Amino acid sequence: MQEMIAYCGIVCSDCPAFIATRDDDDKAKENLAASWATQEYPLKPEDINCDGCITHGGELVSFCYDCDIRKCGVEKNMPNCAYCADFPCEKLHRQWENPISAPAKAKLEEIRKSLGL
Repeated sequence: MQEMIAYCGIVCSDCPAFIATRDDDDKAKENLAASWATQEYPLKPEDINCDGCITHGGELVSFCYDCDIRKCGVEKNMPNCAYCADFPCEKLHRQWENPISAPAKAKLEEIRKSLGL
């Protein structure tokens, strides 16, 4: 399978929710729901269905619908943020404050470099 890159640079095709959905793995969905649930986003195993952030008409994990980066990418009709003239924007900078976002940032920078930007 070809890599699917989310607007923010996360590799959707490597995401455990994407993989659990693709494989119809109920145990993995149960584990993800338990580990990803927050007070703001209480998750049940049936909430872990995701066809990737860049999908149009597919399923997403609930918090992805609220993602400002995703909303912006959809609105601008970009493949991901690496293609945007406003890269890197404040939304991305806020996301990158979390050290867990380092691989996503690196992925977007890699894409921009390959585009000659």
